[in-house]
Amino acid sequence: MDYQGTISRGIRAPIIRKGDDLVKITADCVINASKQGNFELNDKDVVAVTEAVLAKSQGNYATIDDIATDVKAKFGDETVGLVFPIFSRNRFSKVLEGIAKGVKKLIVQLSYPSDEVGNSFITYEQLMEKKVNPYTDVFTGDEFRKLFGDVRHKFTGVDYIEFYEKVGNCEVILATNPCEILKHTKYVIAADIHTRNRTKKLLLAGGAKKVVTLDEILSESVNGSGYNADYGVLGSNLATENSVKLFPRDAKKFAIALQNELKARTGKTIECMVYGDGAFKDPVCGIWELADPVASPGFTDGLKGVPNEIKLKYVADNDLSTLTGDDAVKAVQEMIKNKDDNLFAKEQSLGTTPRQLTDLLASLSDLTSGSGDKGTPIILIQNYFKNYAM
Repeated sequence: MDYQGTISRGIRAPIIRKGDDLVKITADCVINASKQGNFELNDKDVVAVTEAVLAKSQGNYATIDDIATDVKAKFGDETVGLVFPIFSRNRFSKVLEGIAKGVKKLIVQLSYPSDEVGNSFITYEQLMEKKVNPYTDVFTGDEFRKLFGDVRHKFTGVDYIEFYEKVGNCEVILATNPCEILKHTKYVIAADIHTRNRTKKLLLAGGAKKVVTLDEILSESVNGSGYNADYGVLGSNLATENSVKLFPRDAKKFAIALQNELKARTGKTIECMVYGDGAFKDPVCGIWELADPVASPGFTDGLKGVPNEIKLKYVADNDLSTLTGDDAVKAVQEMIKNKDDNLFAKEQSLGTTPRQLTDLLASLSDLTSGSGDKGTPIILIQNYFKNYAM
């Protein structure tokens, strides 16, 4: 038996700056790490590069004024509603400043008890204690604080109602029906991430005159700024006091170029991808990590699709319950070798997770690299496509 399964390695890299040749740098780092660590690179290894360093190498930044200019061009001199932003200083504070600067007056509608990615300032138990119906009850910021008292985020210690009121110099209301904002204005920015198209559809059906989603803001360059044609300011992060780093452009093009570089230098066909937030939910704080619009904005074709796997625990307890030791191992290996090409809805795959390969790999990469000072924006994943029969 080969005892080595999936291996995920963080690969350290230099500090990346605008204009750096990230393809060459990444290949250098992976190859140097293999030599230093005395391990080989193989076909079907995966090299994942965080979206942050790709965006940095592209210089894909925009200022608060750039955001304001684009918003003003879209709405003119109107009072604008901003619906369902996530609660985040890193992710949204500078975008909020830009939006507020670009409109005559801003009204922000927050969802409760949490935003779409699980950041919360009250619990469902508190809603029940106060006999609040989140589907119908609407509050001003002052009313909400008066009813619930301390509404600071459990982990950041920030009162996001007060924080957004000050950052956006705006009025805040709390409601879970997006059409509540239409009582204040017919011009709306839908600021949610994964549900933005549904929210836009509901607002337009409810009588909104114009609805813009965050992927439509800075989808083109403004006065030479960075931009993202697919995602706009979605996936952006705070960069400086007056700018944000946008989600990278041309991620698939980068992944293919990196694959070609590694092939030329190692002779191996290595799959490559760009990764952002992992797609997982924290069991303690309840935060759904995926604040980026996608887990992977670009990848090579070998990473398309979903796993097609047998659930070993299930077959061991059912099909092979009378076997032990080497006999059980050999029987499982034969089942894997002879499994159907498509196990969808088959009992043998019961309990497996049919998520996109890139979502699984991005989650593994994000957890491996961490979000702090490890200094490993490149991840090398080996043996991921090996199974128990290989």
